[in-house]
Amino acid sequence: MNPESIDRLAHLLWDYHHVHHELKQADCMIVLGSHDTRVAERGAELFLAGWAPRVVFSGGLGSLTKGVWTRPEAEIFSEIAIQQGVPGERILLETQSTNTGENVRFSKALLEREGIHLHTLIAVTKPYMERRVLATFKKVWPEPELIVTSPQIAWEDYPTEEIPRERVIHILVGDLQRIALYAEKGFQIPQVIPPEVWQAYEQLIAVGYTGHLVGQV
Repeated sequence: MNPESIDRLAHLLWDYHHVHHELKQADCMIVLGSHDTRVAERGAELFLAGWAPRVVFSGGLGSLTKGVWTRPEAEIFSEIAIQQGVPGERILLETQSTNTGENVRFSKALLEREGIHLHTLIAVTKPYMERRVLATFKKVWPEPELIVTSPQIAWEDYPTEEIPRERVIHILVGDLQRIALYAEKGFQIPQVIPPEVWQAYEQLIAVGYTGHLVGQV
């Protein structure tokens, strides 16, 4: 398969993973840790713009950072946010989670211990994880009104030297698999996957984009 065809299929998955929520004033923001520090920058941007009065950075070491980073994702993300001007007293850290479900459960427990009760919540994540984060929150913590957002970056501009295009495609495929599989396992609420998106997923697997599938990582 030529690079243009692969790019077209990857773009289909990229678009599907976005949920296109409009921002809304919220009681709190939860920034989910990852290997992409642009997520921390997006969280800081939204806090400084006044969208929420406090922010939880959530993340220990997950599948994409374990063995690469030596400190919890939440600590690294919070340092980035503080450097951008977010006051430390407005930050809470959750440093034990290793996957998305734990991000949600552990952040919920942290806020409850702090006596913080939410009606509206902004979740900040990677662009290709918006839909999976939405499906996970709606299963694990459905009560708050949820707005999901991510760094505002086009597919063409997203890959970097640290997160190259080929790796991103592997992850796009793996996250699509998780949307289907984790709903079956009861980890997330089900999401409708259009036939053309599933076909793109199968075609990318057929040409070797299997590195982030469950059982491969």
